[in-house]
Amino acid sequence: MAEKVQIFLPEQVSGIIRTLRNAGFEAWAVGGCVRDSLLGRVPDDWDITTSARPGQVKRLFPRTVDTGIRHGTVTVLIGRTGYEVTTYRIDGAYEDGRHPKEVAFTASLEEDLKRRDFTINAMAYSEEGGLVDLFHGAEDMERRLIRCVGDPTERFSEDGLRMMRAVRFAAQLDYEIEPGTRAAICALAPTLGRISAERIQTELVKLLCSPHPELIRDCFETGLTAVFLPEFDRMMETPQHNPHHCYSVGEHTVRALTETTPDKALRLAALFHDAGKPQTKTADAAGWDHFYGHAGVSAGIARTALRRLKFDNETTDRVVRLVKAHDVKIEPGQKYMRRALNRLGTDLFPALFDLKEADMKAQSTYEREKKQEQLAVMRRDYAAVMAAGDCVSLKTLAVNGGDLIALGIQPGPRLGSILQALLEQVIEEPSRNAREYLLEEARKAAGL
Repeated sequence: MAEKVQIFLPEQVSGIIRTLRNAGFEAWAVGGCVRDSLLGRVPDDWDITTSARPGQVKRLFPRTVDTGIRHGTVTVLIGRTGYEVTTYRIDGAYEDGRHPKEVAFTASLEEDLKRRDFTINAMAYSEEGGLVDLFHGAEDMERRLIRCVGDPTERFSEDGLRMMRAVRFAAQLDYEIEPGTRAAICALAPTLGRISAERIQTELVKLLCSPHPELIRDCFETGLTAVFLPEFDRMMETPQHNPHHCYSVGEHTVRALTETTPDKALRLAALFHDAGKPQTKTADAAGWDHFYGHAGVSAGIARTALRRLKFDNETTDRVVRLVKAHDVKIEPGQKYMRRALNRLGTDLFPALFDLKEADMKAQSTYEREKKQEQLAVMRRDYAAVMAAGDCVSLKTLAVNGGDLIALGIQPGPRLGSILQALLEQVIEEPSRNAREYLLEEARKAAGL
């Protein structure tokens, strides 16, 4: 049953398994940690499965937490680290598309492994017993396949999120989804609607921040995005007859994703940057398509979609601002860069340049050299402004509201407009950001 494969177990994990085995129980490291170890990666966490019942586990270890005791899981605390120890179990019927209505504990490791999602996640290991791989997970890893354990229709009916997990694992590992598993996703995609937005969001971010974010295309092809991101489907269905483009809006978006670094906000901005194009598309007399005002519409669509998927406000706001600004033209010259930094916010840079570059690289080669030079000038102007420490916001202006009140200017809109006028002077000429000069200008503006 077991294969003699060598996996390094951390001392704490080895110790937990040894304690359980010395007490007469079976115990194994299981799931993703075994998969990652076989891939030569350091697992993020280690899960342990055992024939011991939860109460028996608790009696063997001095510090435990009942994290999921109804489903057989006890967290064993060693130092400040927790290790989940779960009793072998058989899941009952899944009535909500996520949780089994009940679980039954079993003495069979095979029964426990049978209920897991994919073969690559259904392997167990211990130093005494070696590798247990009843469903040929290691073979599927060699073939670079994501395959369900047993009947994929049953696995996906138990938990619809597994369909997104299949795509996400394929993206993280650069694997293919086995044809039968993929066919089941296509058939059951509508059932993803039963899954909470929070869980879908987690899988989407993992997919987008993987080495292969272009596999969002697989979510479209299998019908998953029709459920959780219909905006993407509309992009995929919108062609762009324009010399600047050679792909549909959706395919352009997919390619832009691959040109960005795996930063969550940046990849989300790349995903939504052209979401408004289907709504703003017009054609001129020559038959060329135009998308006037699409950046603003895209920003609105991004905000709606991110809220629906329960993203936090900070991420949502940053993505929306990047999307809205992605098509902004910044004229050459440090003065214009200071104005852009003031208008858009310094925190949006240099990510905005990265988004612009990804957008450009996903277009046709029409005027590519000109666009590259324009972007290079922007980056140089930005670097020069930042190196000089130029003032671009009220935060770094040499005077503040309190200083103007001390001059005798009453608090209110008038004071705010004077501060803004002073800032505009400084943005125009950074050397004017001197306290005495600005106070004198304030006195003049107030008629003092």
